[in-house]
Amino acid sequence: MSPIALSFVALVCVFGGALAGIFLRSALPRHHLNSESKHMVGLGMGLVGTMAALVLGLLVASAKDSYDAQNNELTQLSANIVLLDRILSHYGPEAQESRELLRSAAARIAARMWHSGPAGSEPTASGAESIYDKVLHLSPKDDPHRALQSQALSIANNLSQERWLMYEQGSTSVPLPMLVVLVLWLTIIFISFGLFAPTNGTVIASLFVSAMSVSCAVLLILEMYRPFEGLIQISSAPLRAALAHLGK
Repeated sequence: MSPIALSFVALVCVFGGALAGIFLRSALPRHHLNSESKHMVGLGMGLVGTMAALVLGLLVASAKDSYDAQNNELTQLSANIVLLDRILSHYGPEAQESRELLRSAAARIAARMWHSGPAGSEPTASGAESIYDKVLHLSPKDDPHRALQSQALSIANNLSQERWLMYEQGSTSVPLPMLVVLVLWLTIIFISFGLFAPTNGTVIASLFVSAMSVSCAVLLILEMYRPFEGLIQISSAPLRAALAHLGK
């Protein structure tokens, strides 16, 4: 299910809880709605609200950390691509085929990653791993060439590690049980809101806006776990800038 669909489900649950509280109010005996009952319900909902706020903050922080990690890894990947190309250019004409292979692999990564999501970022899909083999089969003639080959192999190995790391992190998502519990707690809170709220258009509109705000927070959490697709995408500018410097 898409993040937009899940956030809509959260909106229906939370706002539906508020409406259920309003209808439940008319069905309860009057003494269940006195000031003492309202005070006790307020104490209980204060505890539930605190736990819901903690879980919501934890999910937002976790999603933001995942998003930032992917963004930093993309920047590092782009820098290593340019650095590997420069080292191969210093190696000489013998490394020209490796440089062309690096450029084509980087172009495929840039073309696929923002269109196919995690599947497009799979390292084997771009042919990037073959760069290491090409560099490994170079035949250095002297110590400077051997040093350049060693550096190129190290960076090519780092590129492979970064690509696999990005691919594996792309398959992570928000823990579903935690999200379900969060929506359940928020629904309970909104039931208590509706239970003691006066029935008028202003209150209902306020409850709807509050429920929509909560569902937007859920949407942000889910979207940040999908950094290469959806509404909140990582910029491809670092990789595009790296492509512009390759082959020079």
